[in-house]
Amino acid sequence: MKKFLPFFKSYIIKPAFIFIGIISVTFGVVTLITKPSNTREWNDDQVTLPFTEINDNLVTIHNVRDFIYASTTSYIPNYYNKTFDINTLTKVWYIVEPFPGIPGSAHTFLSFEFSNNQFLAISIEIRKEKGESFNPVKGIFNQYEITYVIADEQDVIKLRTNYRKDLVYVYPAKGTPEGFKKLLLSMLKRANNLKEEPEFYNTITNNCTTNIVQHINEVSPKSIPFFTLQAIFPEYSARLAYTLGLLDTNLSFEETEKRYLINEKALKYSESPDFSAKIREE
Repeated sequence: MKKFLPFFKSYIIKPAFIFIGIISVTFGVVTLITKPSNTREWNDDQVTLPFTEINDNLVTIHNVRDFIYASTTSYIPNYYNKTFDINTLTKVWYIVEPFPGIPGSAHTFLSFEFSNNQFLAISIEIRKEKGESFNPVKGIFNQYEITYVIADEQDVIKLRTNYRKDLVYVYPAKGTPEGFKKLLLSMLKRANNLKEEPEFYNTITNNCTTNIVQHINEVSPKSIPFFTLQAIFPEYSARLAYTLGLLDTNLSFEETEKRYLINEKALKYSESPDFSAKIREE
């Protein structure tokens, strides 16, 4: 056996390391020289970017997405503009969509509730080009831009519950009206910045959950540890939020999960004009 070791070292192991090294360096160089852009051939649902005009307590949001879906790939595009008075902001909801078949993975986003049952969701996502789909490994190497989708809940929640058939949890966040206002403004300003200065998504450091963590810590410093497994594996982020006292509930975590799973209600009230209120009913 010993006489074969020089052969393996010279003709198999050494070339393999050299090959891996060349691929790694090449990919690293390509990653470094690639620049983010807002002028690519985007998928139809992500061509139009939102932006906001802020005038004291009034925020006018342009291009709120409100698509009408027949399936995950068939939809009628629709956008609207709407002005909100941030002084009427009453609650924030933390939404978690675990991905089936990939333990630890999930999409997370926030929804802001105003008086008179008005809701506005902000979902931080990859901005897909035509033909692209999400790959967590590609997401480490500057292969996707990041975007803030500002949408109606009839769009972003129903897409996930009624068409993707994924589980969706809508948890009430604990906080103050002043903190909620600062959080919303922080996210709207970042969406404006991305419209002018695009950035790359990163699966580990610049994803849906890490951005939410940054926005919350901007409003309430050191509320959430940034580099945590729960941010990298966001399926478990709700448990972290529960442990840190960031969810507005007196139930156990297991009872909280059960209480705020909204799939049955999303299907039942799919066509209700009060969809957002109905999925939150006891």
